[in-house]
Amino acid sequence: MPGTRKLGRTTDHRMSMLRGQVTLLLDNGSIRTTVTRAKEIRSLTDKMITLGKTNTLASKRQALAFITKEDVVKKLFDTIAPSLSDRNGGYTRIYRLGPRRGDGAEMALIELVNLVKEDKKSGKDAKAAAKKPAAKKADTSDKKEETKAEATEAKPAAKKSTAKKTDSADAKPAAKKPAAKKPAAKKADSADAKPAAKKPAAKKAEEEKSDDK
Repeated sequence: MPGTRKLGRTTDHRMSMLRGQVTLLLDNGSIRTTVTRAKEIRSLTDKMITLGKTNTLASKRQALAFITKEDVVKKLFDTIAPSLSDRNGGYTRIYRLGPRRGDGAEMALIELVNLVKEDKKSGKDAKAAAKKPAAKKADTSDKKEETKAEATEAKPAAKKSTAKKTDSADAKPAAKKPAAKKPAAKKADSADAKPAAKKPAAKKAEEEKSDDK
């Protein structure tokens, strides 16, 4: 029967232990302990959740007198009790885990019922969220392939333009070379013409000297 188990401790020690375990259960949602302790924790936790449903100043003070953390009391009145408002009892669930190594005590896992439902919902949401990124990744891979194809199509056009540039570069020096050679030819012709003009003048001077003699 709840409240009649001694648990091998005095009354003060037993109540302080149970208060701490009820606080941990409301804070974490589940704890692992022995079966006999879990049965005592279950009855006390149900009382605290029933207090949380009334949500009055008196009920909050009663909860603060038993629960050891103020933030856990706030969580009890704000989230845990409203989520269990459709239930009239049975707020916790006990799973037997088998004997403990060493002393062979029967171990159990006690957890809140609403957190079990939330875990299932979160698991479904996680699966759905895991599927969506896969679809997005496929879309991004298709986009990457399209951009690669566009890049490969653009490369030949770029090569053609570079080829045209090289042809124009080769054509320009060819046009400049004949223009550079023409002045040199003219200079050579003028150089050859000047000595030819000077030679008759020298011959005339020699002839005049011979006439004077």
